Amino acid sequence: MNGRLTVAILGGSGYTGGELLRLLLDHPHVEVTQITSERQAGRFVHFMHPNLRGRTRLKFTAASELQPVDVLFACLPHGAAQQRIEQWTSLAPRLIDLSADFRLRSPADYVTWYGHEHAAPAWLDRFVYGLPELHRDALRQARYVSGVGCNATAATLALWPLFKAGLADPARDVVVEVKVGSSEGGAEAGPSSHHPERAGVVRSFAPTGHRHTAEVRQALSLTGAAPPIHLSVTAVEMVRGVLATGHVFLRDRSLGDKELWAAYRAAYGKEPFVRIVKERQGLYRYPEPKILAGSNYVDVGFELDPVSGRVVVLAALDNLVKGAAGSAVQCLNLMAGWDETAGLGFTGLHPV
Repeated sequence: MNGRLTVAILGGSGYTGGELLRLLLDHPHVEVTQITSERQAGRFVHFMHPNLRGRTRLKFTAASELQPVDVLFACLPHGAAQQRIEQWTSLAPRLIDLSADFRLRSPADYVTWYGHEHAAPAWLDRFVYGLPELHRDALRQARYVSGVGCNATAATLALWPLFKAGLADPARDVVVEVKVGSSEGGAEAGPSSHHPERAGVVRSFAPTGHRHTAEVRQALSLTGAAPPIHLSVTAVEMVRGVLATGHVFLRDRSLGDKELWAAYRAAYGKEPFVRIVKERQGLYRYPEPKILAGSNYVDVGFELDPVSGRVVVLAALDNLVKGAAGSAVQCLNLMAGWDETAGLGFTGLHPV
């Protein structure tokens, strides 16, 4: 795929759609031609995304007005894509769906984790899971790409090196606690996002049964391991950000930091957006989501308890970027044969 591509964003009034537009407006090889919103149709996009005021004159249009483009990004809630996949793929030869509709390979998993039969099960195998660190080669050949779960991305990237290197005991339970900011709940207001109810909270809202557990299990199965995964999610006072803290037991208690460093460097040493953060001293010794706001980076780290053979693994990211829109743009770059980092150079701010 060569030249400047036309792109449309379906469902662009939410936080993920706004982040995607922000990134694509600065992409050297892309022209955004349309962005849809049923309720905001006719209004300038800066009505919903004020940070883009003066940056674009695009207005929201209705989805029924979409014209054919080279690439269609879908940013609608779960359930929409599987109902309209035939229609959407007729508008663009390449589709990147940021919802959960095509993340899982097994139709049965949608019954287990989403509570309903999948409406288009024949399409599941046509989609590549949009996590470049695991599926880079497949993404280069893909026409259809699924989004990634932000919590699943953090948990998977924290755990992946230990299982890929065969250092983790696959028979031992893996427990991951994920702390998340309020933007993970989306742009629609509700009782749980009302300021008096959300401010100052440390609220466990999914101690068991979080849907992203299925993605982590599916990802780790690629290593040949099938460890029992237990994911818990807690809301904290933060707008953007995810911090995943996992607990993994090693096969061999004689292993030390040297072997762990080797595993993480082998997995991520050449990754453009994964940074290993493990310092001996200073304030930022471990991954921290605050400094990643707005960036496509994910910081991973670990700490070994040599007495028990337990490794505490950590990963921090911005849920709206590396956990959603940024990964989608990274996937587009791979699909198009461009520099994988195109349009994704922002490093975050400090202090913020």
